[in-house]
Amino acid sequence: MSENSYDDGSTPATTPAHTPDPRAWVAPLISTVVTLPMGLLALFIGGLTPMACDSCNGPAADRFDASFTIAWTVLWIGLLLALIVLIASWAVPHQLRYAARRVGLALAAPTTVVVAFVAFMALVDWP
Repeated sequence: MSENSYDDGSTPATTPAHTPDPRAWVAPLISTVVTLPMGLLALFIGGLTPMACDSCNGPAADRFDASFTIAWTVLWIGLLLALIVLIASWAVPHQLRYAARRVGLALAAPTTVVVAFVAFMALVDWP
């Protein structure tokens, strides 16, 4: 008989790669608990950044405004990428063979937030 044939009405044996992962929700949950507050904090700090140049005028203000526009766009794109990666970590099938992908995506989400925030801070031309 083949490996997938039914013996007296029982279900076929599952291979180790197809077995359900009982702890599939742990990595995405931890990533969600870490990523969402970090993203909101990065967005809050980024939103307060224009106050750093309230007293600026002339060329310093022009340089700051031009660099802030680019940096703000980079921050938003980075946070959206982090959200997409976070959703992808939840969407990975709950089987043992996908555990490494799920953990990798769960680790990539907060890393993306940190990289986006560091890029934002580096792109702003501070007065």
